[in-house]
Amino acid sequence: MAKSERLLQLMQLLRLLSPPVQASQLADELNVSLRTIYRDIDALRASGAIIDGAAGYGYSLVEDTAMPPMLFNIDETEALVLGLREVIEVADPVLADAARNALAKLAASLPDRLSRQMQNSVLSAKRFHDRPKITIDVAALRKAARDEQAVHIHYADAKGAKTSRTIWPLSLVFMDHTLMLLAKCQMRQGFRAFRADRITQLATTDQFFRPHRTSLLRDFLAELQQHDVAQQTET
Repeated sequence: MAKSERLLQLMQLLRLLSPPVQASQLADELNVSLRTIYRDIDALRASGAIIDGAAGYGYSLVEDTAMPPMLFNIDETEALVLGLREVIEVADPVLADAARNALAKLAASLPDRLSRQMQNSVLSAKRFHDRPKITIDVAALRKAARDEQAVHIHYADAKGAKTSRTIWPLSLVFMDHTLMLLAKCQMRQGFRAFRADRITQLATTDQFFRPHRTSLLRDFLAELQQHDVAQQTET
């Protein structure tokens, strides 16, 4: 691992872990020696990060100069916290980890008063019902939608009927009980909504539909406003 990458990871660990963080824990997380951690802490301090503590006592990130101060009021801060906590609860593992990291960066970037209020927010998010198990790689599906790349799926409807088709993924919608994929179906030559838990196989193709995702999604949403969504869902 390059030193620059290691220093970025070390800063993120100092943001994420409860202070004071022992050097031995940091060494284990980064798979390096204690001496390397001591040198890296010195390097971060030299670059402007204010890190309290010393060898044997643990380290605390007092001020993170890499994160510019953000001016949010308390309601805006709690709205951000609630949204990120909701993502942690409902999203796939990759997106949930990203939300945890974003929370840590947000806390590090705020003035002390707002940071304390954020960490003691009165708002939280919790899901009490189980969602159907999703077996495909949702992160790969998100990437295909961002890249405007067609994917080939195997789909089983509510009656167990199976189809194989190529689709253009447009958007993922987190609903109360399931994750829905809005797409342009090449087999049906129309817009369709697919339940992610009923997609049994997923593979990207070498076909791209850029730059049409935004306009197609706008057309799909307009169509949904005019028709019952159930009529458009591949059940």
